Amino acid sequence: MQTLSILRPDDWHVHLRDGAMLKAVLPYTARAFARAIVMPNLKPAVTTAVRARAYRDEILAALPKGADFSPLMTLYLTDSSDADELARGFEDKTLTAAKFYPANATTNSEHGVTDIRKIAKVLERMQRIGMPLLLHGEATDSDIDVFDREAVFIENTLRSLRRDFPELKIVMEHITTIEAIDYVAAEGKKGFLAATITAHHLAINRNAMFAGGLRPHYYCLPVAKREKHRQALIRAATGGEKMFFLGTDTAPHLRTAKESGSCCAGIFSAPTALSVYLEAFEAVGKLANFEAFAAKNGPAFYGLPVNKTLITFEKDIKKTGEIKPILTGDGGIIVPFEPPSPLAWRLAED
Repeated sequence: MQTLSILRPDDWHVHLRDGAMLKAVLPYTARAFARAIVMPNLKPAVTTAVRARAYRDEILAALPKGADFSPLMTLYLTDSSDADELARGFEDKTLTAAKFYPANATTNSEHGVTDIRKIAKVLERMQRIGMPLLLHGEATDSDIDVFDREAVFIENTLRSLRRDFPELKIVMEHITTIEAIDYVAAEGKKGFLAATITAHHLAINRNAMFAGGLRPHYYCLPVAKREKHRQALIRAATGGEKMFFLGTDTAPHLRTAKESGSCCAGIFSAPTALSVYLEAFEAVGKLANFEAFAAKNGPAFYGLPVNKTLITFEKDIKKTGEIKPILTGDGGIIVPFEPPSPLAWRLAED
């Protein structure tokens, strides 16, 4: 038996949904993570501080008894977002960040920003008060190949955004390409740009979606890329650079929505993500760097204290059991992410 103890990590990108699904998936995030940045793309979206407070209360009410977990709330930006509303929510600590979805980029993003120039006043205020901007970094023009959307976004949007707002704190979420890694590694040295890396993008490349047939539970946005990009992501995550940190982008959908004629984008990784990360770090001999990636780099960027308690993982190659579907209280089924290779790492309490 091999064990590893680190400071309790945080998840800087989660989708918890609401209602019965929230109650079903929340325990898997709360059991391991002390804090999580909660995405605002509900229906209706979280576009006001009042709505964010109500959503936070719903999350706290759904926590398992005795859970020590703090949801960090975000606001969904639209073309008509109000800078004063945003600033008030940030200053009274209702809001931790604001989320930029290009309109129609991913699940429930149809009310996202149609042109980033339309929110220039909001971005200027965020820069002034130190409020982070979280980016779904994909261009959405229909003539852009789905595998090129991230690289095009960097060239067409992010470079000018960094030029116009050089001290705006930006997190480019769930990066998937060498282009994003190189850009964040260079610009991140200035202290105003960082990126999250998911567990599933470390575990699968785009071929995995088609292995043995179409694999809808491996479909997400940004979509997984070529093997060379996966290998670059592993190097970025495990390399010890402070501008890269953990964000699972765990995104639950009902099985009926995933296994359908129009499959929803999203991978529900909360039950397995930490195991997947540990496998990736161990495979390249970088377990010593996992604590910084999971528990230190994110708080440093967000200006929050590092968690003080420890969490312990154990590795037992004899216990790589089946990952079972999860039932919601209203009869739904959610299928967790299961990588192509067995997982030997797990929380010691499991």
